[in-house]
Amino acid sequence: MRALAFALLMGLSGAALAQSAEIAHPDAATEARLKGLAEELRCLVCQNQTIADSSAPLALDLRNQIRVQIAQGRSDDQIRDYMVQRYGDFVLYKPPFKATTAILWLAPFLLILAGAVALFRIVRRRRTEASLAPTVPEKSRREIEKLLDG
Repeated sequence: MRALAFALLMGLSGAALAQSAEIAHPDAATEARLKGLAEELRCLVCQNQTIADSSAPLALDLRNQIRVQIAQGRSDDQIRDYMVQRYGDFVLYKPPFKATTAILWLAPFLLILAGAVALFRIVRRRRTEASLAPTVPEKSRREIEKLLDG
């Protein structure tokens, strides 16, 4: 029983340190290409980090996959295309403008435009209401001022 627990513990501890094996024998050219590509790809777990910045296990797997593809002689475009094919445009940190990603690119501008239209309408309505407010005739105003002054 102890041997089984020990073997299980050793197996799990190796998995915990697996990320250190990521750069056991780095090649400078490979690592430079990897860094450039990793800066362009989004971590699918973190979603607000590139895979270069993320320490998530999936980001480690993606970086290793890029290393393998670089070793196979694939170009940066081929590697990017592979990642997009596998994970969709969402994996790109800066997705291309096309029909499926148009909302990502247009939503900020549409929200600003909607806010400007709403502000314009509110200001115009308040000005209209102010101009339509009943005015006190001059004679009545003087009488009111006399009463207030005492």
